Amino acid sequence: MSDFNLPEPSPDPLLDLIGRYRADSRAHKIDLGVGVYRNDKGDTPVLAAVKTAEAILLEQQESKSYLGLTGDTEFVKLLGNLIFSKPGSNEPLSASNKFLSGAQTPGGSGALRVASELFCAIRPSATLWVGVPTWPNHLPLTQAAGLKTQCYDAFCKDTQTILFDAMVKALSTAQSGDGVLIHGCCHNPTGADLSVEQIQTLCQLMNDKGLMPVVDLAYHGLGEGLQQDLQATREIVQQCPHTLIAASCSKNFGLYRDRVGAVFITTGDQKRADNTQAYFGHIARRIYSMPPDHGAATVRLILSDETLKQQWLAELDTMVSRVKALRNAIAKQQPGLDFVSRQRGMFSLLPLNSQQVDSLINDHAVYLAGDGRINIAGCQLDQVEQFCNALSEVGFNGLR
Repeated sequence: MSDFNLPEPSPDPLLDLIGRYRADSRAHKIDLGVGVYRNDKGDTPVLAAVKTAEAILLEQQESKSYLGLTGDTEFVKLLGNLIFSKPGSNEPLSASNKFLSGAQTPGGSGALRVASELFCAIRPSATLWVGVPTWPNHLPLTQAAGLKTQCYDAFCKDTQTILFDAMVKALSTAQSGDGVLIHGCCHNPTGADLSVEQIQTLCQLMNDKGLMPVVDLAYHGLGEGLQQDLQATREIVQQCPHTLIAASCSKNFGLYRDRVGAVFITTGDQKRADNTQAYFGHIARRIYSMPPDHGAATVRLILSDETLKQQWLAELDTMVSRVKALRNAIAKQQPGLDFVSRQRGMFSLLPLNSQQVDSLINDHAVYLAGDGRINIAGCQLDQVEQFCNALSEVGFNGLR
């Protein structure tokens, strides 16, 4: 075999942060880096509704055979109803002249990859517009599918404000057929979501320009509550002719390692919906063939049983209440962080420089991402004072 050379891959800063945190022997260390939900004990628990559903699955499942390229169709249907149906209604989108196609995927990342592949097939020469800052894997993931991307400034870290006028100006230069990546709720990494009025303005702009929204829906239920968090996605779906949605069950069901997600697209007629449904399977076959079953089957059991569903919703309410309480506690402890209480979800992006971040980690055992992103849920209420004091020690006392 002849020799070969590979370029050394760039190290993942988050994985490095995880390793450094684990190796740190300081008892007072705080982990605000890893983006997983944690409870009051600092654990990422298996939800009670999940445990019950898994017990049922263990008792009733009779085969581990493949389900098909698009996975568990009942899971996809139930998750679609949860996301797109109005509260108290299971009325299908077709009632409003929208037709839904969907497929189970390996997590939200798998959904984004399938969505990117589909977008490339629909519009091969189009560009996906991405507001920055954004989740670090958005660009590598979409570009790996062959998508051309164009970034624009969408948030000012120093003032903690959404740059909506700049967003409109940038997207006004997009070409017909281009796509726009939109965070469905609980923006990662900023925690700053567009208002309903801004979403409506954005929908009008996308319709006028012939742009397709691509919604990343990863944290619904952890911002203001499930129904409120889905409002923007539902508005986009209703206002725009076609919408791609990548949905994840990692955060709101706590199924991180089980990789549970789904990709959806809304269209205007049944024939196009059927064709797209088949194409989802075509894409899946070329990437991973069949999605994993266990996590999706667990979610299916929860969403199909009213008792389990209500138990899950109650647990989700507990999670969002904890995140809100932490945001309010941080804002109360440090007035210069009052913006934290107005943001949503698990993340905020603090206006810190690299020297301040290094000092927080090395001198104060407060671990966070290099760009200043913090996972609010990684903090305990009794650590809030320590965290805020550490920020003051490194010279942060409020917005610049």
